[in-house]
Amino acid sequence: MRKIFLIAAAGMLTLVSCQQKVSDAESMEVASVSDSLRIALANQDSLLTLMNDVADGMAQIKQMENILSTTTDMSLESQDKRKQLRNDILIIHQALQMRRDRLNELETKLKKSTGDNTTLQKSIQTLKQQITDQENTIETLRSDLATANASIQKLTANVDSLNTEVASITAAKNEIEEEAATLTSELNTCYYALGSKKELKEHKLIETGFLRKTKIMPQDFEEGYFTRADKRTLLNIDLHSKKANVLTNQPKDSYEIVDTPNGSKMLKILAPARFWNTSNFLIIEID
Repeated sequence: MRKIFLIAAAGMLTLVSCQQKVSDAESMEVASVSDSLRIALANQDSLLTLMNDVADGMAQIKQMENILSTTTDMSLESQDKRKQLRNDILIIHQALQMRRDRLNELETKLKKSTGDNTTLQKSIQTLKQQITDQENTIETLRSDLATANASIQKLTANVDSLNTEVASITAAKNEIEEEAATLTSELNTCYYALGSKKELKEHKLIETGFLRKTKIMPQDFEEGYFTRADKRTLLNIDLHSKKANVLTNQPKDSYEIVDTPNGSKMLKILAPARFWNTSNFLIIEID
């Protein structure tokens, strides 16, 4: 009887032991599946984050393309935009490299993991191609920006050269205008002298003698005694005398001597061109 009982007890222990082994194996399998799912979910989350980052990168690149297409002028604002664009290109280039590194790391993890990762692998390859396309676009932008800067620098140099040439031409034009104005002024400069016979003779403007006609001296006269004037504006000369006589040979019909309200005489030039045609000097004898 006791022997039978021992045999039964041993059988029960064996059964319990077998059940425990089965339970442990099932727990390990469940834990393994759970880990695989957790890893797969983590990989999917990483991949989703990368997808969003790549999409953001594409949007940034498109924005930079638009900026570059509208910043070809030389305004200060456009120069600031181009400077900012260079900085943005550098930042995005670095971000693309980081995203590529993350994709490579994720791809390595998937290769080491068990299970079917075909869909994730395809997504990774697609993202890699997108990053490559973005890198190519960035390089094109960098090249276009450099070309634009070179063109603008050349244009700036041309403008500077043109400004220098214009300044030189303007200076020459101003000099010519000044010379023309000076020449015109000289051509329209006239001189007149008023004085008694004695005063005119003392200043060597005339020569007289007994029973001899008054003679105008052609040279060696005292030029400082004359008053300088402009033919274009000199139309009246107040003679400050009740008697006056024009000694130089201005045409008689080109002027007249009239009385003023205060009783003195005034010379009125009627035809300036003819009046000064024979000489730029006028000598008037007054008493």
